[in-house]
Amino acid sequence: MVAGEVLLPVTRPAGRPLRVLHCPETVGGQPGELARAERALGAESWAVAFEPSVYQYAIDEVLCPSATGRLSREWRRWGLLRRAMTRFDVIHFNFGRTLMPDRRFESPRSGWAGRAIRRLYAGLFELADVGWLKRMSKAVFVTFQGDDLRQGDFCERHFGSAFTRELPAGYYSPETDARKRWRAGRLAKRADGLYAVNPDLMYLLPESAKFLRYANVDPRDWAYVPPLPASDDGPLVLHAPTHRGVKGTRIVLDAVDKLRAEGVRFRFQLVEGLPRAEARRLFERADLLIDQLWLGWYGGLSVELMALGRPVICNIREDGLKFLPPGMAGEMPIIRVEPETLATVLREWLTTRRSELARRGEESRRYVEKWHDPREVARGLLADYAAALRVA
Repeated sequence: MVAGEVLLPVTRPAGRPLRVLHCPETVGGQPGELARAERALGAESWAVAFEPSVYQYAIDEVLCPSATGRLSREWRRWGLLRRAMTRFDVIHFNFGRTLMPDRRFESPRSGWAGRAIRRLYAGLFELADVGWLKRMSKAVFVTFQGDDLRQGDFCERHFGSAFTRELPAGYYSPETDARKRWRAGRLAKRADGLYAVNPDLMYLLPESAKFLRYANVDPRDWAYVPPLPASDDGPLVLHAPTHRGVKGTRIVLDAVDKLRAEGVRFRFQLVEGLPRAEARRLFERADLLIDQLWLGWYGGLSVELMALGRPVICNIREDGLKFLPPGMAGEMPIIRVEPETLATVLREWLTTRRSELARRGEESRRYVEKWHDPREVARGLLADYAAALRVA
């Protein structure tokens, strides 16, 4: 507990602490960090993921380790639902998923018969758990985090065809767009609250939805790391895409090749698929991160780099800033870029503005401490949980 920190009254009428379940994904490490922050504020929170993450994000419980068979997985799924009904007051779903099967993910390799059975099974129960939980007076919240809600026709209108051409064929389709809209509509009617961690997603949700700041990094654990002494080979630039098309990796690589051909001195590393602890050691040696170039907001990766004191280059859309808390946009230290300006902006910060990198990194660290502290984000969530339970 930080000196002077005031704990929220996160108790049920009987006097016991509020019990919160975060599930069923561990996208970006956010669910586990929020549960830990809520515990620090007096709640009894627990984060469960269906499967382990390739990035090895911290989570309280993995329901189905890698070797878990399909029947065992279903048994455990229903067991977690029983626990949600009997042991928790609040269920906070993430990545737009609930505990029940989702037809978008029910496509086993067992041939058409297996797929048909699985899709029928999913169709019978998809989103039914939300209604069951509500009938048992549980508060239900859902966070959307990206492609769980983002749709191809929206992206075409909002980001332009240049973005959608970067994606593999079939990445979005009319069928998946319709499924996402259907799920979001059903959840909007049943859940007590919806959140989105990316401003563009707010356009796809009701006005009652709230923007949720990233809470995937606790600055108490991610200490500021002073930049390494200058290298004769130039600054180290990182790009770490989770999906190359979505993040604009082709454009990043083209800009890197262009600047190298011009003789600009710098080092570049593409980081993909590393466990979080290993990636963090690399981040600590970096001088600059290039995040995404299309989506108009920075990701949880940027929060990690900024917490370490590293500046970030990223595409930021003005039309999304209206969803931010007052004051947040004005303090944002992100180096803004458009896809067509990346080479120009990167050249500038590797040459004439290279001496400013350390100072921009320090500003980035202060920004994370103020706007991305998990306990401050959790404080707002706990207030929303308590309000929903009072209404119930």
